[in-house]
Amino acid sequence: MSSPISSFAKSMLSASTRFLDHSESSLVAAASGHTVVLVDQTEDILAKSKKSVEENLRKMSKKKFAENPKAGDEFVEKTLSSISTCTDAASVVHSTDLVVEAIVENLKVKNELFQRLDKFAAEHTIFASNTSSLQITSIANATTRQDRFAGLHFFNPVPLMKLVEVIKTPMTSQKTFESLVDFSKALGKHPVSCKDTPGFIVNRLLVPYLIEAIRMHERGDASKEDIDTAMKLGAGYPMGPFELLDYVGLDTTKFILDGWHEMDAKNPLFQPSTSLNKLVAEKKLGKKTGEGYYKYK
Repeated sequence: MSSPISSFAKSMLSASTRFLDHSESSLVAAASGHTVVLVDQTEDILAKSKKSVEENLRKMSKKKFAENPKAGDEFVEKTLSSISTCTDAASVVHSTDLVVEAIVENLKVKNELFQRLDKFAAEHTIFASNTSSLQITSIANATTRQDRFAGLHFFNPVPLMKLVEVIKTPMTSQKTFESLVDFSKALGKHPVSCKDTPGFIVNRLLVPYLIEAIRMHERGDASKEDIDTAMKLGAGYPMGPFELLDYVGLDTTKFILDGWHEMDAKNPLFQPSTSLNKLVAEKKLGKKTGEGYYKYK
């Protein structure tokens, strides 16, 4: 077998879909010539994921092959043929070059998964977590391959968002890091690197910004509508902070903030928000539930 990721990850295992619609990263990998095994807990979930992949592929092919529909159909069929599904990651991990995990943001659950996969994966196989809030080092320590473990953080929607954060722990080898950078480029993405710091680059800057917008509103400094308008017209942002909070999901933002607060309770940037906690407790999580900071029909 060739060295890991020389062409990169001829075979990629994408583990579960709990926190991210990881069928999207599987789609991008398959569309760029990689063989992908999409893993989740039930055949039902996998069937929905595969259907989502096909729908997104057809949309993609209509734009990419507008002048040649036949070539578009061939592209869809070829890409779909590169994606298989499975409910038992351990049974297929032995033949993969890369494992990308995107399960629930729970350290214990992630550690249990990687401990199990570590026993069956080939020596050269690289493990990567798509976590947006947990420390990569804490996940890597559950395995015997800390040098072949890193963070690979995609952004939704994966087919459209160009950015990938590649997270290098103190134990991640340079070879592993360079392999993941090459893989990201092979997917047509723009990789950036970051140390294993809470939130990496984007969330470390974005979440405190969102929480400060909430605090401004809680203090009565400005209305949420005016804060959103100000950031769109004054800073050129496509969405205001409250629009973005509702889009991302208030539970997701709270989960990240709570995790950071637990790690560093004295950091003023990581202090809990009263209104955010109240809305989450009331199950008003944003667009996905029809109400968050704004109401949606």
